[in-house]
Amino acid sequence: MTTNQTTASRSNGASDDETALVADGVTREFGSVTVVKDVSLTVRRGELHALIGPNGSGKTTLLELLAGIRQPTTGTVRVEAETQPRTIGYLPQRPEFRPSFTALETLTFYASLVDDDPEALLSRVGLSDAANRRVEDLSGGMTRLLALGQALAGDPPIVLLDEPGSGLDPGMRARMIDIARSLAAEGAAVLYSTHDLALAEQHCDRISLVDAGHVVETAPPEALLTDHDTTTLRGVFEGVAGGSDDAVTVLGADR
Repeated sequence: MTTNQTTASRSNGASDDETALVADGVTREFGSVTVVKDVSLTVRRGELHALIGPNGSGKTTLLELLAGIRQPTTGTVRVEAETQPRTIGYLPQRPEFRPSFTALETLTFYASLVDDDPEALLSRVGLSDAANRRVEDLSGGMTRLLALGQALAGDPPIVLLDEPGSGLDPGMRARMIDIARSLAAEGAAVLYSTHDLALAEQHCDRISLVDAGHVVETAPPEALLTDHDTTTLRGVFEGVAGGSDDAVTVLGADR
């Protein structure tokens, strides 16, 4: 049975406990392979929430299910957010844009769909100076920032980011997390996947540990360290990943 994403509109925004997005017993199968297994997860307004787990653990598929890009095989995804032109903004892991368009022309198209200001979007992600540069001439980091601008068009109350800092230099990675933090501070529910454990420990309000398609634990960073009797998220991560050093490339793991 396939169940669709549903929306619960509220005149006063999110529910009293600030819930914005809920996965309830979500499973996703591809043929005989189960990629996401009976996941229940709540994403809250005003929080920066990270998904961490080994490569191939199901993080990208889970984000796609939450964004409504894929439908669950069983279970439900429920949106609890105020009604507006765009409820969920999504940054894919490998964004692509139509070639020959400039950065400004690209965001002008997306902004026109939700009555937003493309120049303001460019400014927010720090690409005003690249407004007239064609998308194929942008660096990988600039392309990812442009994709973030697309995800923010319409000021969605829920923002899902799939490894937003992957492949970025430290300066651009810091800019990306600064934008994510500002979104949460403004009341958005921000969920992102990452392999940068130091970043997650330093900046996130809550972290969900993902392994073999399951969300095995969700808690603030400090609680995870206490529960796993360790002083770093690397210790937590290696416990979840079975102690395998080959399970994932960990950025900032020694911090």
